[in-house]
Amino acid sequence: MGSVTTLDEIFTRIRGAEMAVMISGEGDEAEGDLVMAAEKVTPAHVNFMVRYARGIVSVAISDRRMRELGIPLVPSTQGSQVLEQAGALVESRHGVTTGISAADRARTTQVLASDKSGPEDIVMPGHVLPLMALSGGVMMRMGRAEGAVDLVRSAGMRPVASLCSILREDGESAHLPELREFANQHSLPLCFIRDLVSYRLTSEILVQRMVEADFAVPAGDLRAIVFRNVVDGREHLALVRGNVGGGRPALVRLHSECLTGDVFGSSRCDCGEQLAESIKQIMAADAGVIIYLHQEGRGIGLGNKIRAYALQDQGLDTVEANLELGFKEDQRDYGIGAQILRDLGVGEVRLLTNNPHKIESLERYGVQVARMPLEVTPHRGNIDYLRTKKEKLGHLFTKLRVVT
Repeated sequence: MGSVTTLDEIFTRIRGAEMAVMISGEGDEAEGDLVMAAEKVTPAHVNFMVRYARGIVSVAISDRRMRELGIPLVPSTQGSQVLEQAGALVESRHGVTTGISAADRARTTQVLASDKSGPEDIVMPGHVLPLMALSGGVMMRMGRAEGAVDLVRSAGMRPVASLCSILREDGESAHLPELREFANQHSLPLCFIRDLVSYRLTSEILVQRMVEADFAVPAGDLRAIVFRNVVDGREHLALVRGNVGGGRPALVRLHSECLTGDVFGSSRCDCGEQLAESIKQIMAADAGVIIYLHQEGRGIGLGNKIRAYALQDQGLDTVEANLELGFKEDQRDYGIGAQILRDLGVGEVRLLTNNPHKIESLERYGVQVARMPLEVTPHRGNIDYLRTKKEKLGHLFTKLRVVT
């Protein structure tokens, strides 16, 4: 074991009261937890966590369940980017002694997992740490609590997970190479939180049509359809041209919102020009779709995008600025776009893009993609930005030079 096992196999093991090593983050610095269904926890499981994983034995429960049980959140002093929210330490009111033994902590975990438990069944302070998972799970936040709850929920268990951070013998967090070794040593499967995101996007319906109407643009007539992400409430726009659906191919542009470029014509990027060229090509096609995704600034939001601009003015490139702000090079995911394409009934997607990550992302969600280049003429304001996209993000450009 110790290798990346299919999620279906991991779900079977979770239902069988076994643990998995869940990996948070990316790269060799990623950290991990032991995770299992809280309702299946026994004293032997708690003892294993304490002895081998060495971290704090916690229970991940939904924000709604935290409120139902009357567990208050502990204020965080970490600033704005909080990756998890902890509640007050709790204990089962009945069936425990000191609360610290493996048997006592297993009992408390089972009480938290039971849908029959109420505030009267726990006391505070105790010896088990509740972690609050956002109700949207990993689709809202790719945190430890959300990953743990989604893992056991997807396995068909109650949405309450027992988890424990895996530490090295010196007490520092174990990272991916050490987590692989740990999993091998104890014959445990590995699960990456990012795979839970992909699983939910391919196995659940997370978008719904809200409204549609005819939509005229200077180049001609389109059909506007608004889709809502049922997890986070964000709305995305599809502009449809021609006879789309029935598994037929269509020319498609997945365009991430860029207020600065699309609306105000910012010279820092090529987004506005790409959108205009996409509209031109799709209006000339028999069938086409523009999906306008609500993920500004490569997914970091408008405020952080302007902060990134300020850092670029100090000499950083667009990738370095995102990293300096604590984000990945590109935060975007195209799973919701894949769901919209599926709802529209598009067959082969003839995708207008220079971004190989976009192609890989759609293919990961089961979309058949054929790339159609989308290059616009560089200018002095965006040539460095485009070169950075090519050199650091792998975007596909045939030539990058300013035409004078």
